[in-house]
Amino acid sequence: MFNNFTEIREALAHYRWFNDTVDIALVYYLFYRLLLIIKGTRAFQMLIGIGLLVLVLVASQALELHSLNWIIFSFWSQIVLAVVILFQPEIRRTLARVGERRLFKSFSSVESSKFIEETVKAAISMANKRIGALIVFERDSDLSTIVEMGTDLDAKVTKEILVSIFLPYSPIHDGAAIIRDGRIVAAGCFLPLTLSSNLSKALGTRHRAAVGLTEESDAVVLVVSEETGEIAVVKDGTIEHNADAPALRATLSEFFAKKKKGR
Repeated sequence: MFNNFTEIREALAHYRWFNDTVDIALVYYLFYRLLLIIKGTRAFQMLIGIGLLVLVLVASQALELHSLNWIIFSFWSQIVLAVVILFQPEIRRTLARVGERRLFKSFSSVESSKFIEETVKAAISMANKRIGALIVFERDSDLSTIVEMGTDLDAKVTKEILVSIFLPYSPIHDGAAIIRDGRIVAAGCFLPLTLSSNLSKALGTRHRAAVGLTEESDAVVLVVSEETGEIAVVKDGTIEHNADAPALRATLSEFFAKKKKGR
């Protein structure tokens, strides 16, 4: 803190308006992009936990809680090492994708409505024929680890392609199709299953996989039940059952409208 006006004036005199402003803006932008990358993932939850730990450390120093302060300081280096080991895949993937991932992406309203309509048609068609399906829409959380385990496609989203992926005799029908930036980037991808005991036992593996992924990321997942033909939309670990064509179209349109505003 500055003690008087003279110190403030001296600080402003040494401030390089162009260089320092650009420097601060770049640091802010890098932190902002990092938060977007890890948003909705376990790494983000761990970051919140570390933040709370730092607050406890500051509070223990301010309140002179010497025992608590000593414990946190003693285990701090081990905590940092544990974080690096636990999240080595996320760290490696983030570093690998920094230069690869395009920062500015957007869809025109025509492009959005086009592949949303194709997805809705495919979902209704598969529901009527009792063909099970699992379609993932990637948002800000990077799903590259899951994509890498599937079959690369990079195909346009059409009703015919989506239905053909999930036909019972297709070799990749058991996995999930991943849609990124309006294209099917992979199929036959396996998702993490939820460990929650609150789900109904009547729900199958597809629903548990959809909930598991949305618990760890901000993805939106469309599920078509093979047993009942029901269409469900899963986001934030919550299942919205019985989505008909208008409801599904509205949900997906809202999702892409929010995504476009966020960017």
